Amino acid sequence: MDLFEAIKKRHSYRGNFKNIPIPREDLEKIVEAGIRAPSGCNEQAVEFVIVDDREKLKAIHKIIDYGFLETAQAMIICVLDHRPVFRDISFCIEDCAASTENILLAVTALGYASVWIDGHIRVDGRAKEIARLLSVPDDKEVRVILPLGIPEEPGTQNAKKPFSERAFFNVYKSTNA
Repeated sequence: MDLFEAIKKRHSYRGNFKNIPIPREDLEKIVEAGIRAPSGCNEQAVEFVIVDDREKLKAIHKIIDYGFLETAQAMIICVLDHRPVFRDISFCIEDCAASTENILLAVTALGYASVWIDGHIRVDGRAKEIARLLSVPDDKEVRVILPLGIPEEPGTQNAKKPFSERAFFNVYKSTNA
């Protein structure tokens, strides 16, 4: 699939997945897309845990408690290292976002679907629980979870505001005038 087609087709999928395992070759290809994302000072402060073990998937589903996760065939967990890489600045959040978007585009290009889960795991100790389950060291943070599989239902990208309302050449122009 062409890059621009993948960008137009990428959507947040919260439906059930078909009971068809994802080949590890595809999981590696998808995560490789995340690894290839830019990172601040090329420090590469994001690591990934690829979960395809049924018992671990069930355990994560229990922690997060989103119904659609029950059918996820795999999950990609983004793990952050908050160490400063430039003076006292860490770029791990930005690095994670870039990696996550690359992963989501690769997921789409290969015919799978996913959704970016972030805020929900940052409350009620969920991220720490998932970190313990996956043996993530205490000095690292589980930040994003990407469940994936072949979608049972087709999905579409939510409507986006037109270019003229969000992008400007040379100067910012308020659209709220």
